[in-house]
Amino acid sequence: MNPAPAIRPATPADDDAIWRILEPTFRAGETYPVPRDVSRTDGLAYWRSAGHAVFVAEQGGDIAGTYYLRANTQGGGGHVANCGYMVASGAMGRGLAQAMCEHSLQRARERGFTAMQFNFVIASNERAVRLWQHCGFEICGVLPGAFRHPRLGAVDAYVMYRTL
Repeated sequence: MNPAPAIRPATPADDDAIWRILEPTFRAGETYPVPRDVSRTDGLAYWRSAGHAVFVAEQGGDIAGTYYLRANTQGGGGHVANCGYMVASGAMGRGLAQAMCEHSLQRARERGFTAMQFNFVIASNERAVRLWQHCGFEICGVLPGAFRHPRLGAVDAYVMYRTL
C-alpha cells in the first residue's frame, strides 16, 4: 500500500520536477491538446498560466504528480472551477490522481467555487474518464472527433461536470 501523498502549493524550485512530469505526456500527444514539440518554457508557461494555482504531490520523497486549479471562465461563469492533472509515468496506479482530484475539489470549495468542469477529456483516455466518474463527474457533452490522436486519429472529447 502506498502512503498518501503530501500535496502542497508548487514553488518555482519545483519547475524541473514538474517539467519531468509534463514533458513525456506532452510529447506523447495522447491526452492534452498541447503541441507535441512544446518547449520547456512554453510548457511550463501553459501549466503556470496566470490565474492557475499549481500544486505538487509528493510521495516517497519525490514529486510524482502535479495539478492546477483555476476558474473555468470569467464573469457569470467564474463560479465554476477547472483543473488539469498529471502523474509521473512511473507513479501511475498509486492513487495520486484520485488524491489530487479530491484535494482540488476541497481547494475549489474553499475558494468559493460551486462546481468544477473539465472542458476537454479525451475519450480514449479511459482510465481518466473512469476516475473522474468515480470522483462524481458526469459526461455532459461530447465533442465528436475533436481531438487528433497521434495513433487513433480523430477521437471524441468529453465535457465533464460536477457540483461541489
